Amino acid sequence: MNLSSFFSILLVLHLAVLIPNHICVESRKMVKEFIHGDDDKASQGTRWAVLLAGSDGYGNYRHQASVCHAYQVLKKGGLKDENIIVFMYDDIAFDESNPRPGVLINNPRGEDVYYGVPKDYIGDDINVNNFLNVLLGNKSAITGNGSGKVVSSGPNDTIFVYYVDHGSPGLLLMPGTSKYLYANELNDALIKKHESGTYKSMVMYVEACYSGSMFEGLLKPGMNIYVTTAANANESSYAYYCPGHVPNPPAEYTTCLGSLYSIAWLEDSEKYNMKTETLEKQYAVVKRRTMYENVDPAGSHVTQYGDIKQLSNQSMYTYIGTNPDNEEYTNSQKTDSKPVQFLSHSIIQRDADLIHFRLEYQNAPEGSEKKTKALQRYQNALQYRSYVDGSMNLIGEFLFGSVEKSSNVMKAVRPAGQPLVDDWSCYKTM
Repeated sequence: MNLSSFFSILLVLHLAVLIPNHICVESRKMVKEFIHGDDDKASQGTRWAVLLAGSDGYGNYRHQASVCHAYQVLKKGGLKDENIIVFMYDDIAFDESNPRPGVLINNPRGEDVYYGVPKDYIGDDINVNNFLNVLLGNKSAITGNGSGKVVSSGPNDTIFVYYVDHGSPGLLLMPGTSKYLYANELNDALIKKHESGTYKSMVMYVEACYSGSMFEGLLKPGMNIYVTTAANANESSYAYYCPGHVPNPPAEYTTCLGSLYSIAWLEDSEKYNMKTETLEKQYAVVKRRTMYENVDPAGSHVTQYGDIKQLSNQSMYTYIGTNPDNEEYTNSQKTDSKPVQFLSHSIIQRDADLIHFRLEYQNAPEGSEKKTKALQRYQNALQYRSYVDGSMNLIGEFLFGSVEKSSNVMKAVRPAGQPLVDDWSCYKTM
């Protein structure tokens, strides 16, 4: 046998192995498409996303880190930059307190989530006017120096909104010139968006204290909108991956890296196949983790609002896509039982800033100007809290006659299903 014949035989044998294997792979793809359908073709419309971190300052590191993490999840899921609109103050990555300049991390493993994130609206361009008009697709009403991107959605498109920030009953905070987004303003905008007929369905995830009060008794049914919130209408949400808690952030960090609800949905979304996970499934996973990985026995209660029955069986893929690398990974964990042990500890959101101020003071060199300024910031934060508490007690005592009666009245809440107030104009003047 000559050399040419030998190589010809080898080539034939190689093809004999390769071709059946290729046919097998293609057959599996065809079977999968026959059973599940071609999700990309079935979805038809465009996936839109609005991601907003409504805070500033290094003590609120976790909010911008979470929004950047969300961008990375959506980008790997197949969403295009032209359809992802990002609001973040953008003062954290290069803050002098950041031990890794130009890098943001959202968990102790330390992967950078900041790189490549679009800066559509930064600084004071993050305000109520711009957020609501971006959502409404009203480009002409946008102010400032942002990218001008808006949700130019059509009737077959889906919209995913992720809002992470501080909150109070009936409002979410903003860092810009208009400091508060009130619940009635948000719901009025959602009604307008629905009436415009420019989306097929919408999912909103909101991480903030009292976030349930933004929708309780206000979100109209029948608008094809599904919402989950980090807390119900009457409780705090919680910071996560905080210094002094297990697992610790890297030693050089003096601030919490994430928030519990946000970490729960983000880590679930980046690990598993979102084509096989429904909105209801992720809600159950996030609710379970948020409740039980909480140092506070009461925890916070992740809550659903909107058209739950109509939309909860849709796949997460419909809204955020999925990482192709996760195709074989389905989240099969049970969500109706308590975990054996806590995986980490969380911190009530309003105390997370104090951790940063305290550690900043402790880590500063003795006798330095940095230590003096850090102590002043820490003391100012404590004094402000004391001032607010004292003022509320005095007002309550004046109105109701005693501290005890005042406390009982101020802690009373309306029955479930009712909005925080009926007269929002009056509420805004308080």
